[in-house]
Amino acid sequence: MIQNVETGRFERSLSALTAAGALVTAAEIFFEHDSASFGNKMMWIPVALGPVGAVAGVAGFFSQRMAKTALPVASAAIVANGLQGTYLHARGIAQKPGGWSNARYNMEMGPPLLAPLLVTMVGGMGLLAAILRREK
Repeated sequence: MIQNVETGRFERSLSALTAAGALVTAAEIFFEHDSASFGNKMMWIPVALGPVGAVAGVAGFFSQRMAKTALPVASAAIVANGLQGTYLHARGIAQKPGGWSNARYNMEMGPPLLAPLLVTMVGGMGLLAAILRREK
């Protein structure tokens, strides 16, 4: 593993993993937000960013230039949206009857508080891939 990082091979692998992770999380988010009937238009943003992250990840796998330009931009947008989603989910829990004083129940029945952080991790993988050295 250390040799793969030192030789730059890990950058391409992490770009590909970012692409796969973006598609999987976007699909999961679509189904979860669909069950909530996309009640807030902001729910569409992580669904739309998934394919963007996937395209940037695939492009970063094949092209060093894309790994250093498109991938970090798409990944930064995914990270920002994941942090925003964590805030919106926390706000959603607070808006349930009893709010945070009934936290155990509202966290189980309301929006999943930590789920947007999974999206943030996918974006973080893309950012990490963008700063790693490329194999020659």
